[in-house]
Amino acid sequence: MVFVHAHPDDETLATGGTLATLAADPDTAVTLVTCTLGEQGEVIPESLRGLAAEAADQLGGYRIGELSGACAALGVTDHRFLGGTGRWRDSGMALAGHGVRAATPEVLHPRAFAAPQAFDEQVDALAAVLAEVRPHVVVTYGPDGGYGHPDHVRAHEVTVAAVARVPARLFFTVIARSTLDAGLAELAGTPGVPFRIPAPDELPSVPDAEVTTRVDVSGVRGARIAAMRAHATQISVWEQGGVVALAMSNGVAQPLLDVEEFSGPAGGLFGDGS
Repeated sequence: MVFVHAHPDDETLATGGTLATLAADPDTAVTLVTCTLGEQGEVIPESLRGLAAEAADQLGGYRIGELSGACAALGVTDHRFLGGTGRWRDSGMALAGHGVRAATPEVLHPRAFAAPQAFDEQVDALAAVLAEVRPHVVVTYGPDGGYGHPDHVRAHEVTVAAVARVPARLFFTVIARSTLDAGLAELAGTPGVPFRIPAPDELPSVPDAEVTTRVDVSGVRGARIAAMRAHATQISVWEQGGVVALAMSNGVAQPLLDVEEFSGPAGGLFGDGS
């Protein structure tokens, strides 16, 4: 299986449990492709904010180390940066509309992953990986990238085009509305959560009917938490009494769910209907 993600930490946030589950199976080969170094990310720890793009612009290199730690926690041994390390740069994002929504910034770096002129080369690069690995399944984001980030949208577009050349069963990461609501209700009922509980519909989700595959990831909870902690510039993790909350730099609480969900063809992610 091949997982295509935009930035370091996306693999853990969206599919960390599935990656850890598959990586533990000796009969399943897993390849993780990351499209950028995440250079434009906001930095949570004050002591590391000098790494940010608007300061020393060293965050991308630092996040290579974070991603390495996360991969080790999840058991992922085959990781590649699309086109080679640093070939395409994090495009950054602009805030858009209600809730956690993003849009393309007005000005893009010449090497930005979302730059229009880069598309064909990006498809060539990913198609080459697929031709080498020959996966049965490829996983990435849906058409809106989950929440509109231009790099997530581009990852979707590139992956769809590459799979058209090197066919595989294609799945998109999603979160069902009922699944998210249940997780947020647990956080709202837990005292001491240090992050802001989001308003209704603030976090992205999809109608339950769009989910075709649910993967139980409760058995790899520890690996997921360790991977999230590895991405310390991007993710804050809080634990109490078995309840886990996480937040990005915006301080909005997200639940650590015991299921990861996908939309895709009949037969399920593992070809067994699950």
